[in-house]
Amino acid sequence: MVTQDPWTSRVPEAAGRSLVLVPHPVLVALADGDLAAASALSGLPLTAYLVGEECRGTWRRRRDQVADQPADAPWVTRLVVDAGVVVGRAGFHGRPDAGGTVEVGYATDPAHRRRGHARAALLVLLEVAAAMPGVGAVRASVRPDNVASRALLDAHGFVHVGEQWDEEDGRELVLERPARAV
Repeated sequence: MVTQDPWTSRVPEAAGRSLVLVPHPVLVALADGDLAAASALSGLPLTAYLVGEECRGTWRRRRDQVADQPADAPWVTRLVVDAGVVVGRAGFHGRPDAGGTVEVGYATDPAHRRRGHARAALLVLLEVAAAMPGVGAVRASVRPDNVASRALLDAHGFVHVGEQWDEEDGRELVLERPARAV
């Protein structure tokens, strides 16, 4: 069973990073754009990036999702923390679907990009997925122009399996890989 504890990885590229659960009251504050309340409630020094337009849609979806499906809370978007500094967000879109697939999502604060945080977050998520009974595949969706994310996914065994239209991001490529790499 997935836990509410911070997620970490034994992989050296993820050293020092953890994915920390965002409690529902913090999700509400982030979705509302209330940085002061979110920081106070989380006990972490959050940045304006996390309440900016790039993140608020995610927080709104997760706020509503966790309110409707409390069992999704430990699965969904978490804060990526490196040595006490919040550098982004990452998690699954929810519990595994009926076919045993989980979808990952991650984003790094622009002030902390190009330092391996997205790679570390993805490695943590892949390790969590591999450890979960019933999870057989990991999915990611990425805009075709997001070259950095596509390269990261390609480097970790994801293969293009289709396309979809996302109301927020437009056309996305859908990529998948087995949860337990062979």
